[in-house]
Amino acid sequence: MKRLTSFLLVAMLTVAAYAQKASNGYPISQVPFTAVKVTPNTFWGDRIRAAREVTIPLAFSKCEETHRYENFNMAAYTLQHPGHDGLKTDKWNVAKFMGFSFDDTDVYKTIEGASYVLQTYPDEKLKQYIDSVLDIVAAAQESDGYLYTARTINPEHPHGWAANKRWAAEEHASHELYNLGHMVDAACAHYQATGSDKFLNIAKRYADCVVREVGAKQGQACVVPGHQIAEMALARLFILTGEQKYLDEAKFLLDYRGKTTVKNIYSQSDKPVVDQTEAWGHAVRAGYMYAGMADVAALTGDSAYIKAIDTIYENIVSKKYYITGGVGARHEGESFGADYELPNLTSYNETCAAISMVYLFHRMFLLHGDAKYIDCMERTLYNGVISGMSVDGGRFFYPNPLSSDGKYRFNADGTVERQPWFGCACCPSNLCRFIPSFPGYIYAVKDRKLYVNLFAGNTASIQVGGKDVELEQQTNYPWDGDVTIKVLKNQAKDFDLAIRVPGWMSMPVPSDLYRFDDAAESNFVVTVNGQLVEGRSEQGYCVVSRKWKKGDVVAIHMTMPVRTVKANDKIVDDRGRIAVERGPLVYCAEGVDNERFNIFNFLMPAKPSFRLADRVIKGNRDVTFSVKAIEVDGESLDLDNIGHAHANPAVLTMIPYYAWNHRGPGLMEVWMPQSIKALGNY
Repeated sequence: MKRLTSFLLVAMLTVAAYAQKASNGYPISQVPFTAVKVTPNTFWGDRIRAAREVTIPLAFSKCEETHRYENFNMAAYTLQHPGHDGLKTDKWNVAKFMGFSFDDTDVYKTIEGASYVLQTYPDEKLKQYIDSVLDIVAAAQESDGYLYTARTINPEHPHGWAANKRWAAEEHASHELYNLGHMVDAACAHYQATGSDKFLNIAKRYADCVVREVGAKQGQACVVPGHQIAEMALARLFILTGEQKYLDEAKFLLDYRGKTTVKNIYSQSDKPVVDQTEAWGHAVRAGYMYAGMADVAALTGDSAYIKAIDTIYENIVSKKYYITGGVGARHEGESFGADYELPNLTSYNETCAAISMVYLFHRMFLLHGDAKYIDCMERTLYNGVISGMSVDGGRFFYPNPLSSDGKYRFNADGTVERQPWFGCACCPSNLCRFIPSFPGYIYAVKDRKLYVNLFAGNTASIQVGGKDVELEQQTNYPWDGDVTIKVLKNQAKDFDLAIRVPGWMSMPVPSDLYRFDDAAESNFVVTVNGQLVEGRSEQGYCVVSRKWKKGDVVAIHMTMPVRTVKANDKIVDDRGRIAVERGPLVYCAEGVDNERFNIFNFLMPAKPSFRLADRVIKGNRDVTFSVKAIEVDGESLDLDNIGHAHANPAVLTMIPYYAWNHRGPGLMEVWMPQSIKALGNY
């Protein structure tokens, strides 16, 4: 008995130590995707279903069709037959058949998304398929853990973006560490969803190889990622395993930025991360790096990191943030522009960049507990992210402009048209992994406080103060502002329920970049079991404290008037124009709904009045509205002689921005002109 007691004590201490190491370091903890099930036939339930039924199967099929799996098979063959005769033939010339050095990541990202889906929709057939793909991946791993098919297929003649030795081109374009990052993220998700360590062991072996070979010690390659994401992935691996070496490596990859050979703004390597004060360069790389900085700051307590990302966040939201929540104004370098450089017709707004902002904003909330970060995250989710995928899950945008003349500058056919796939497939495969992860953003916990951050139908099993709490949320959000939260189980007894009061009720974004231009007011009312409660206001939350019991029902009512928005006058393209939003959704006018006149030749009245309606667009129910506008005769329009313009009354139909371009290419406008001079802005 004494030996058994000693054994149990040691076991308990080991578990406690692991739990301490495995803490995410943030003051606030995310409620993981494994604890939340989104309700079918709801706004987000439909999107997860589309990802499960269409996007993920499509991505897996594209991995097969576009040689992704074959890359792993060819790498495995070279490992099994070193020096084989095929290495001297064009068939094994990597540059000729592998489009990009990061093609492997499309396989990893699709597995990650499928793993999230398995949590909501258990599917033994899908699980077995993933296992079969992992067999292909594992066979391509070198004996020391290195896994990068762009080199292993033909080490003497690797992909053109790689170099003659490992890591030598990492800071340029090899993407070896980028591949690692997506592999680790996917492996962690697969482990959390299935309990299988099959993928996790593959990823750990590659991570261990990186830890040995990349660093500042003698004999190591002192390089940092040319495309960031490994930093946040290694932090996640540390949280999952408790192995300090992964966190140390993540911090090295950040600490040495600006100190190695390559220094440029494009990849945010022009200066040390703690000296950076604004968002610049490639927007996806930047967003991933800032998110990684937040993770490492939380886990190490590095206050200089926190100061840097606080400053960068303010720069983004106050000077470089589109009303749709997108970022990355320039086509050149897929990059942030200068302060207030936010063009509409030529905006880039890569879908992946919007996803990176969700990662950043969520982490900022976990650090600081302020609802303003969730407000930004929500804006980006409902506009900048889901605009990148059609509602049926089968067609995609890479860039997301805020205006379209039907002749966008990205697609090969010269039109603005959602595409079934891209040669550079980072955006579709990123949506594969991101959309099914949505359940993990709804709730958070700090001590005995439970945060309700997003409104979406779901059931959740949450630990509050170490005790089980089960909730059911029902809502038709974002179409209306009524939400009910029912307590299904509560072992925590008394705790604080912190309900976010959405920022869109008072201001578009937490800065002076945009402001409401109307007198409408929004009301936020909370009742518990039918009785009105005031709650207390804390950092954008209405906090209700009580001893909760099974069956308690919290009802939230938020009015959702249509609001008009004006931009800071420093944004040249938006002068004399207004945007329109309702709740978290930004709206646009699309040519297909307004065929009687050219939507580029109309004016919004000074005080527009909107009439709401329900419509079905490609099988998806949307709340749309119409507004009386003024059609301007384009043929007689003379900006130098405004008095010559002819005007006629017209009725303009508007739809949610995310829903545009579901009915073919054409005209689209988010920022509506209110003056004839504004028509000349483009």
